[in-house]
Amino acid sequence: MDTVKFSKKDVKVIAHRGLSGIETENTNSAFVAAGNRSYWGIETDVHKTTDGVYVVFHDDNTGRMTNKDMIVEEVTYKELCELTLNDTNGKQGRRDLIIPLLDDYISICKKYNKHAVLELKNSFVYEDIKEIVEIIESYEYLAYTTFISFDINNLISLRKICPNQKAQYLTVEFSNEILENLKKHKLDLDIEYHNINKDIIQILKENNIEVNCWTCNDSEYGEKLVECGVDYITSNILE
Repeated sequence: MDTVKFSKKDVKVIAHRGLSGIETENTNSAFVAAGNRSYWGIETDVHKTTDGVYVVFHDDNTGRMTNKDMIVEEVTYKELCELTLNDTNGKQGRRDLIIPLLDDYISICKKYNKHAVLELKNSFVYEDIKEIVEIIESYEYLAYTTFISFDINNLISLRKICPNQKAQYLTVEFSNEILENLKKHKLDLDIEYHNINKDIIQILKENNIEVNCWTCNDSEYGEKLVECGVDYITSNILE
């Protein structure tokens, strides 16, 4: 199995949930698969279990990815450890497909020299974000980490902890209100890839705001985004 190649030029490509076009999303297998290729960065999502452990998983509920429904943030880490994730064919059987720790993800990014792009998935309190930062600091990898979130308050808390940390505000669409928030809080933009164009990019560039876009898996469209001037493309399969 291989990735889909496209002419990325100087655009930095980020493996979405690891190399999720080949391996089960947000697993160590997906992170290592991305690590062994030319990706600039590896993206993932973080949740906090009820007993205070930071784990890597996208959904709030485990039902889509396992054979049992659990709300990630309402169970213990031990309970999550009892689950095996489905392979990409939807079937069970691979015992290595388990929910990783945040530590696993950061250590793999560091081993393969990949930028960590970490989504603060739900609303975190200030103390949680401080703990996440401290975990990453323990690996001496904060300088190689970008935080992303749909929750502006997560990024505002991050700014109080790390005033100069790279951070991107996730959104589906662009607006003047979003632009003002980006400027006010010194944030870059991470936008749904259909909703970015040259005019918006020009406005952002005039304000020294970088542009990431998610999640483009079409090589032709990806090359159009490159020509439009995006700084990053997040993809399941493009390389």
